[in-house]
Amino acid sequence: MDVSNDSEPKWPSSQEPAIQKLFGSNSQIFQTSEFKQDRRLHGDRIIKDKANTHYQAGMEAVDQLEFERAVTCFTKAITLQQEQTQFFGARAEAYLQLCDFKSAALDYKHVCYLEPQNKAPFHRLAFIYYLQGQSYCDQGMFFEALESFAKAVELKPGFRPYHMRSLACLTALSRYSDALRLVTNWLESDSPSADLFTLRARLRHQLNQTMLCYYDLKAALRLNPSCPEARALLEIMEQGAECSHQQAVTKAVEGKLSDALGKITTALELNPENAQYYLFRGILYRRLKDFTAAIEDLMLAVEFSDDGAKHPERENPEESKALEQDVHIQLVLAYNDFAVHCFTQGFYSEATMLLTKAIHEQRDESGLFINRGDCFFRQKEWLFALADYQQAEELDPQNPSIWFRLAVIHNTLGLHSYENLNFQEAADKFSVAIKYNPGAAQYYGNRAKALSRMQCMEQAKQDAVCALVLHPVNDELVPLLLRLFPGCSLSDVISSDTAQTVKVQLMDRIQTWKRAGFPVSRLSKKLERMVLRHDTDSQSETDSESASSREHVEVRFKPVEYTQDPVRSKEEVSEVVKKLLHHRLPLSYTGPRVAPLCIKHNLKPTACTSKRPYSWRNFGGMGLNC
Repeated sequence: MDVSNDSEPKWPSSQEPAIQKLFGSNSQIFQTSEFKQDRRLHGDRIIKDKANTHYQAGMEAVDQLEFERAVTCFTKAITLQQEQTQFFGARAEAYLQLCDFKSAALDYKHVCYLEPQNKAPFHRLAFIYYLQGQSYCDQGMFFEALESFAKAVELKPGFRPYHMRSLACLTALSRYSDALRLVTNWLESDSPSADLFTLRARLRHQLNQTMLCYYDLKAALRLNPSCPEARALLEIMEQGAECSHQQAVTKAVEGKLSDALGKITTALELNPENAQYYLFRGILYRRLKDFTAAIEDLMLAVEFSDDGAKHPERENPEESKALEQDVHIQLVLAYNDFAVHCFTQGFYSEATMLLTKAIHEQRDESGLFINRGDCFFRQKEWLFALADYQQAEELDPQNPSIWFRLAVIHNTLGLHSYENLNFQEAADKFSVAIKYNPGAAQYYGNRAKALSRMQCMEQAKQDAVCALVLHPVNDELVPLLLRLFPGCSLSDVISSDTAQTVKVQLMDRIQTWKRAGFPVSRLSKKLERMVLRHDTDSQSETDSESASSREHVEVRFKPVEYTQDPVRSKEEVSEVVKKLLHHRLPLSYTGPRVAPLCIKHNLKPTACTSKRPYSWRNFGGMGLNC
């Protein structure tokens, strides 16, 4: 055998393209005929054998815990054969034993590049990133650790410990929002657990999202009622809520309603399912005239109080029932006060709707029907107003304000009948008005006019005299008296036997009415106005409610105030009549009586006649003279 031929090298197949590119057709000079004929010796086999020798040496070094020498051996093997993933993996493990995580990660990255279909190198690389991140955590380098854990999660997304280490780094960096987003993704993608809900609750507690924290704790306890972490945090929140509630009570007693509102809002954020807190805040909103917010809170209080009633084991059933009653009362008050506000602004339809809701909640309160009747009256819905007043009378037959309203509404209906020339119907309506309020001079005057049109002169005269006795200075009675008592002066009329008899009967009727419990009053020239009642003791009521743990308030409705003077007693009326008789012009005066003379103040005629001329519409009920 020719030795020279045996020593002739063979170029590796991987180098042939490079040689071909460099030398072109002249590359054949590197392959002699002897080389082509002798195939016993191959260079690639020699390199492979040498690489295996280095690899075995490296493995022996690993067994002897000489990792630095092992790295050197594996590096030599890799230099000879760069396509062997086994060599890269072995060196990466040696680097890992030396805690050189970056070098180990680079080697496993190369393995993943060479074998992308093999998942084992990817998982091993993820573990290396995990170890690297843990090393950063031990050194307090949380940002670098977070990057390493994030790489591990990317390579092995289904492995929860990597996620947890990322979460730990986020919390260490105070990036609670990112941590919360991460936990929320877990809850949405995986099956929820009490631990995850508790973890998210803690994160939300750090972000001051107390209400959401509360609901997460509730969810955790539903999944695991014995979860100690969730129960402990929930107790802390409930204690904080009660502390804020007591502070709100103190502020409310001091009259600082806005401060009390802030405190009770804090309590509700800590414990958003407490009906007592919603009731208290609803009362504060009502006192501050934020009626929409008050109604919303009271509706929530109704909902949560109903839930408490369905679960009597949670609290005292008696307290729950009492709380539910208080909530319904406050809800009715809120509807009523909101209606009062709308009424004062002229929104009568809205006020009517709110009062209808209040009546739906509590049908045995006469004040609600009175208020709604007032709204119907302003909308000129006379029959609906009458129906509400009658319903109020059934509920509270001894209420003077209801009687006054019934008198006014019947007088109004009588005026409409009179305008439609239905004199008998008008007289009947005026009679009902007099029944409810016998001290109103206007009702007698209206009935006298209706009776005179019906040619019932005697009855008309009696009513005219009653009107004169009750209101001696009423100029509008003069034309009626001229027709009923022709040729007689006022002194003649007031001193006649008929007048004296009528006066005695009238006073007896009024005294009987007074003994029945109804305060006698006289309608002034300006007719009574219809206004809704305001709860004047609202502030004191707030203080009393705030001072107690449960704010019980009774429904109180202030009666409608009429612009009418009290009816004079019999003696006062007599004195006034005597004075007027001495200064009254005789009825035989033939001059004009359009307006009184103004000689005393030297006023111009236009100023004296500025008083509103007489008109039948002025005898209408409340609101017609406006």
